Amino acid sequence: MQIRKIKIQNFRLLKDFSIDLEENLSLIIGKNNTGKTSLLSLLERFLSGKQNNFTFYDFNIEFQKEIEEALSKDIAKEDYNNLGINLRLYIEYFKSDNLGNLSDLILNLDPKENFLVLSFSYLLENDKYSKLKQDYNEFKTTFKNKSVLEFLAKNHRQYFSINKRVVEYKNEDNEIEIKDEQTSKIISLKTISAKRDVANEEGENVRSNKTLSKLSYKFFNSLNKSESTDVSDLQVKLFETDDKLNETYEKTFQKVVDDIKKFSYSTNESQISIKSNLEEMNILKENTSVVYKQDNKELPEDYNGLGYMNLFAMVFNLHLIFDSFKKVHTDQEKPADINLLFIEEPEAHTHPQMQYVFIKNIKRLLLEGKEGLNNLQTVISTHSSHITSQSSFNDIKYFFKESINSVICKNLFDLERQYGSEESEKKNFQFLKQYLTLNKSELFFTEKVIFIEGDTERILLPAMMKKIDYENIDKNYTPLLSQNISIVEVGAYSHIFDSFLNFIAIKTLIITDIDSIGADGKKCKVADGVNTSNASIKYFLKDIDLNNLKTLNHDSKILSKKDSSWVNDEKGLICVAYQTEQNSYHARSFEDAFISVNLDFINLNKDSFKSLKNRDEIKATSADYFDIAENCIAKKSIFATDILYYSGENYQEWQVPDYIKEGLVWLSK
Repeated sequence: MQIRKIKIQNFRLLKDFSIDLEENLSLIIGKNNTGKTSLLSLLERFLSGKQNNFTFYDFNIEFQKEIEEALSKDIAKEDYNNLGINLRLYIEYFKSDNLGNLSDLILNLDPKENFLVLSFSYLLENDKYSKLKQDYNEFKTTFKNKSVLEFLAKNHRQYFSINKRVVEYKNEDNEIEIKDEQTSKIISLKTISAKRDVANEEGENVRSNKTLSKLSYKFFNSLNKSESTDVSDLQVKLFETDDKLNETYEKTFQKVVDDIKKFSYSTNESQISIKSNLEEMNILKENTSVVYKQDNKELPEDYNGLGYMNLFAMVFNLHLIFDSFKKVHTDQEKPADINLLFIEEPEAHTHPQMQYVFIKNIKRLLLEGKEGLNNLQTVISTHSSHITSQSSFNDIKYFFKESINSVICKNLFDLERQYGSEESEKKNFQFLKQYLTLNKSELFFTEKVIFIEGDTERILLPAMMKKIDYENIDKNYTPLLSQNISIVEVGAYSHIFDSFLNFIAIKTLIITDIDSIGADGKKCKVADGVNTSNASIKYFLKDIDLNNLKTLNHDSKILSKKDSSWVNDEKGLICVAYQTEQNSYHARSFEDAFISVNLDFINLNKDSFKSLKNRDEIKATSADYFDIAENCIAKKSIFATDILYYSGENYQEWQVPDYIKEGLVWLSK
């Protein structure tokens, strides 16, 4: 038995939202403000909270407009559809499951329809709709300038009510009410919030936080009587010597300590142990301390970094949650049918290597915690590209803000189908997976991206962005360097990211070379060329010959994907930038494009540039830019470094080629 799908309507950014959950682990990723926390918040309100904790601002903005429109009309009872926030959990069950908790709730006995749908709503039902209209009309007689939404913001709890039901799968008209005690037998929700209580503040007036020590006490206090150490025996031993008690603690906390060791990627890192500290009257609660052993010295827990405290606190909390899931509740004979664990942003305060260690070990720890439970489904939300890169593609759920008031969720495993089943298409998808895993999972979290071919552009592009920002400082312009833009070196393979770019739907600038070739298929000057050898240009700008490529304007290079092809669209999210004619010269590559507009700068510094050879061929007049690029640059990456080394703070000594400037200005908007 497991939750297969969650559907949400009208809650914050989750206007019409759906997410598929995996059997064991689902990893939620996405940029800031894409509804990851909202998903958890709504689950908690319906599954964990007894009270009405909804606020007016939980209503999606578009939904608020729907409420306003409905209240401006007189809708007959038979035509009225309840307005509200909705959550639906689609639970799949099987013959092998114990259906004792579900038997009274199954509304369709067809074995093929093996889904239970739990429906939770915060609704404005018809009678309350009529009452709201009446009350607001009375309110308007005194407060004429107040809108119905302003009235509702302060009074929505009088009209909206929480509704919990079971709905027949594929037949929403058939439904029955469900009680909280029935729901708790089916689903138990536990969370490890992003706001974890860890701190290592210092100073005379700062009292030690002792978060880990408090958690160790809770862990100890939660142990079942079946554990090897009897709580009452330990209570007596607390009054004995510290050495005796420390031996007992070592046994009590061995499992947690061993798990924490597995999360440490180096044997030289701090090692955790639990020590007795007999100082206060409240012996057990106040004298359970966590200390760190470093260089054979024991230090208090809050002398260690926040990253370790955060990681160790999560391990403690996981054990507490596993134990809570397994405990027999007074009103039920066994754990819930489904145990849902939600971990928010485990990467807090941790550096990349520790994030790798976490995600590599978490599945093992969850598998161990699953023992003794009917079902354990875990959801982890993260902003960490390092955690993402070490996760299975099939586990990843990408939250994407498709409009200002709406977020959708995409399954990464759907990408494979989008790439196709042909052998070459499978190879492209395999390359994408490897590239994202090894290099650039940050693409899932960036706002915009620039694809470049090689080292020269990678070294110089940040300087070009800074230069363009400086030149536009007094204009209505958003600086490029203040935006969340990733620069990705993809060589000649930007076209392989085709379906991926369409999938993540972020603004993308592809900076490439026109790569003119002659009739013999060999590279040549653009003026002598008959075609291009550039794979990305051929892919994104299909059926355009070299002559048309040379004269194609900027707007014609902005594209959107329609069906299986990229077509011109002025509102498109992809722009292909390549060399254009500038100062009566059409360059073939970045190097001759840069030289053609900066010959004086190159000529002035040619004796100092370490990247150059055949320096005598570089002349201030009658220069052949193509030949200079071909014959005088010994190493392209060093050429780029030379340009930076001999530049001033704002790079005023040289100019950005027009095709790059045009693309960057487009990207900045």
